[in-house]
Amino acid sequence: MVWKEMKKLIAAAWLAIVVPALAAPEPPPHVYNATALKAVRKIGNDLFDTLDEKYQKKVDPDMIRLGLVDAPVITPVPGDDENKALNQIFISVGFIDLINHIAHARAIDRIQPGYFAQYVLNLAHDKGTDAPPEPPDMVDNRYWNDEVMNDQITYFNQILSMTMAISLAHSYLGHFAKYSNQMLAGKLVPITTFLAPAEWESSLKAATLNSLNCAEGTDGLKSLFEAIDKMPQRPAWTAFIVPPSVDLKKVNKELAKYEKDYFHGGLK
Repeated sequence: MVWKEMKKLIAAAWLAIVVPALAAPEPPPHVYNATALKAVRKIGNDLFDTLDEKYQKKVDPDMIRLGLVDAPVITPVPGDDENKALNQIFISVGFIDLINHIAHARAIDRIQPGYFAQYVLNLAHDKGTDAPPEPPDMVDNRYWNDEVMNDQITYFNQILSMTMAISLAHSYLGHFAKYSNQMLAGKLVPITTFLAPAEWESSLKAATLNSLNCAEGTDGLKSLFEAIDKMPQRPAWTAFIVPPSVDLKKVNKELAKYEKDYFHGGLK
């Protein structure tokens, strides 16, 4: 019952933010459109609907659990009190902020080369316990034109789809069930710190197939992985996304191969 009540409070808090923005005739300048909650729900539904039926039976169709946590967190968690056997995905407000910023910095880099690298340096100094820093100089109107924001939304959806699909794969492939008892009694602990290399690779491949079946490519996630790879020291939040010691250059090559194989009918 505790989680059920918390979900109601979280939903109410998000509605308090999202509904007024949606009701406004025009969004305020230089802000992200208040569609994050919609995107999370839609992509979650798409990922579930395109899963093999044998995997659908292992996860909650209502899989998304949004949390008012400033730090970037995305992780599989047990289902609520009414359906503990079917896992869900916990996604923090800080994670939504992070991928909005990563997507925007990558989009801006097309009109201002070097911008993405500068933002990555800012992120590298983040301790991972607070909200991620915004990209620099965000008052510049050039950074909010239609072309840039169309790219931003595309990258955002791709990152969201792939990271959610990876967390989902940890559940239906059995990795979360295997390690959940070691994850500090249900606290928000990165499962990637427990995964064997083969388990990570199997989740990545399955997630890529799942996400591509939803018409979401891998370029956004490759940008996120590139950002993490450029950091001299990875902040704590990165472990919720990738194993701490994984070679991300190799991972991005694997993602490119998976996508190529998919469009040639070879990704199964």
